[in-house]
Amino acid sequence: MFRSAQHDSNRVLRQPNRSLTRDRQSSALIGAHMSIRGGVSMAIERARSIRCTAMQVFVKNNMQWFARPLTGEEIRAFLNHVQRGELLSVFGHANYLINLAATNPQFHANSIRALAEELVRADQLELPFLVLHPGAHLGAGEEAGLKKITDSVDEVFRQIPKVKTKIALEITAGQGSCIGHRFEHLAHIIANVREPERLCVCLDTAHLFAAGYDIGNESGAKKTFREFDRVIGRNRLVAIHVNDSKTARGSRVDRHEHIGKGRIGLDAFRFIMRTPRFSKIPKVLETPKGEDLREDVVNLRKLRALANERV
Repeated sequence: MFRSAQHDSNRVLRQPNRSLTRDRQSSALIGAHMSIRGGVSMAIERARSIRCTAMQVFVKNNMQWFARPLTGEEIRAFLNHVQRGELLSVFGHANYLINLAATNPQFHANSIRALAEELVRADQLELPFLVLHPGAHLGAGEEAGLKKITDSVDEVFRQIPKVKTKIALEITAGQGSCIGHRFEHLAHIIANVREPERLCVCLDTAHLFAAGYDIGNESGAKKTFREFDRVIGRNRLVAIHVNDSKTARGSRVDRHEHIGKGRIGLDAFRFIMRTPRFSKIPKVLETPKGEDLREDVVNLRKLRALANERV
């Protein structure tokens, strides 16, 4: 049995790089989702090869329901990796098959089991939270879907009472029957679960925009985050996915695009990168890329430039 440290998305990780530690207050907390091909520890090397200070990973193959348990060797290789301390924030993302609002009994049972097992894996890797799309009601209606998600979260946490990794509910684009494209949906889930302290929130700029939130200019972005603070609460926000959108505002279609190449424009990303309230919130890319990570390099360069612009 492997110990789980007290989790904090901004905690100081083991073996910190001294130069990064000195510059921590001035460093932009940004990075990208990284592949775990070759083992979870390989994601660390990929992230640091392009100077990421934050990283998101899947804790297993994201298109399979279940996986063999992590071995002690795999866990130690991740926790003790010489470069892990250079990443100031590392967190997970749940697989895309999970649907806590599923109407098919077997599919729903698989979703419960898969999420519980992924939270255990994330806890073994000492990840503070696991990002999760809430689910799709598949025609049952939003009210029924929200109740099923709430009950499902309760069941998952009942099965793993000692796991410290939280669930970070992610805002969705609202495609199809997906739930979670309104702040009120996430607030409802948080308010109605038995252990709300085990839930937090991840925002995605492409999803916000496609869901209809006006973040295409600074005033709209400010208004959107004020609404988030009012409906959900500022203290719940633990991560931001920084993605441009191929589709128009309110399209309810989830298609990510490179920074500055989509329909959102640069104002939203400039606001996020320059606003002090987000300085300790990890901001990660989920944009298309090849194995050489060249696209990530370009996008990160744009984000850093926005952060350093003189006004």
